[in-house]
Amino acid sequence: MEHTSSRDGTRIAYARTGQGPAVVLVSGAMSTGATVAPLAAGLADRFDVTVYDRRGRGGSGDTRPYAVEREVEDLAALIEAVGGEASLYGVSSGGALVLRAAASGLPVRRVAVYEVPYAMDDEAARAGAEYTERLSEALGRGRHGEAVELFLRLTGLGEEMIRSARQSPMWAGMESVAPSLAYDDAVMGDHRAPRSVLASVTAPLLSLAGGASAEWMREAARTVAEAAERGTYRTLEGQSHMVEPGVLAPVLAEFFAG
Repeated sequence: MEHTSSRDGTRIAYARTGQGPAVVLVSGAMSTGATVAPLAAGLADRFDVTVYDRRGRGGSGDTRPYAVEREVEDLAALIEAVGGEASLYGVSSGGALVLRAAASGLPVRRVAVYEVPYAMDDEAARAGAEYTERLSEALGRGRHGEAVELFLRLTGLGEEMIRSARQSPMWAGMESVAPSLAYDDAVMGDHRAPRSVLASVTAPLLSLAGGASAEWMREAARTVAEAAERGTYRTLEGQSHMVEPGVLAPVLAEFFAG
């Protein structure tokens, strides 16, 4: 992987593939650049695609104290490294970061997000606030396994599945990136759709959701599109939150080609 330096000196690891207009892919919680690499492969015949490890995970560094603005600066450094202008795609909480980056005035041509999990009612917002509090306590005590469990419950995973995950070979890797869960939580703000931020996104925006996902996920995706100046909403039939790269790539390619 290559490296660039963010404004605060943090080294950000990234990899590029393909040729054409620049596109940067942003992963969500508990993920690294490798998570979105299959999607990058599906776009590489038409675009110069960059995947990267967000700060605090994979091959990237981490400089404290954390602030969402530092992750926006990470994206600014990446965009500069790949030519000074790029389209952005983000999945889940990575989509929330992409929206904040686009709203900040970075040189972004087009923006696409998939199922940013904004709370659509008071009950969901309260659940998000409770998660924030319990996550902060777990990480403050160094209980990384507990933090991962909290996140998995937030995503709707059942207790039996969580116990099974704890016994899997992947668990150690999940615990190693657990501190970055606080970063994704910070990016989500109060867990509600930040309408003032969305209204500041002036680039064309495509907000996607899976047809097999929960209705509130589709409602959140519609909200993102409606709040943006040039937003479009689209459903990918048969897809869930774990969207298949082979289904998503052609849709993104069409949108990014303009």
